[in-house]
Amino acid sequence: MFSKSKINEPGPAAAQPQPAPPPPGAMPGQPADYRPQAPKAKPPASVLSADLNIKGNIKTTGDVQIEGQVDGDIRAHLLTVGEGATVRGELVADDVVIHGRIVGRVRGLKVRLTSTARVEGDIIHKTIAIESGAHFEGSVQRQDDPLNAATKVLPKPVPANGDAQG
Repeated sequence: MFSKSKINEPGPAAAQPQPAPPPPGAMPGQPADYRPQAPKAKPPASVLSADLNIKGNIKTTGDVQIEGQVDGDIRAHLLTVGEGATVRGELVADDVVIHGRIVGRVRGLKVRLTSTARVEGDIIHKTIAIESGAHFEGSVQRQDDPLNAATKVLPKPVPANGDAQG
């Protein structure tokens, strides 16, 4: 009988390391171990509990939820004032949600007064929502950039005869 020679048959190739396939979405020229960074998770809001009584200003780029009493100005990204909370000072935030009591000015891109809100002061906003039942005493002014601290001062009107007295 004849036997087949194994010289010409393709056999298992010598074990040569094969480069790992690039991860999905990898660009040519990037290292094989490159992995795109996942966006960092947004930290939860800082909560100032109902038993806190703060005298002083609060400033953060994050989110704040007030449940206690604050005598001072607050600046944040998202500011939520709880139903039992009282703030005496100016509130400045991209988003302001008020369930509690505010005595002072409110400035925000989006301002929402819920049905339990009690606000005594002016509101400067880009968009506003006031639910039925909310209590509000003050003026409301729409501005494209309500977070800018500079308030617009209107010039004195000039009398019709052209004589400006001042």
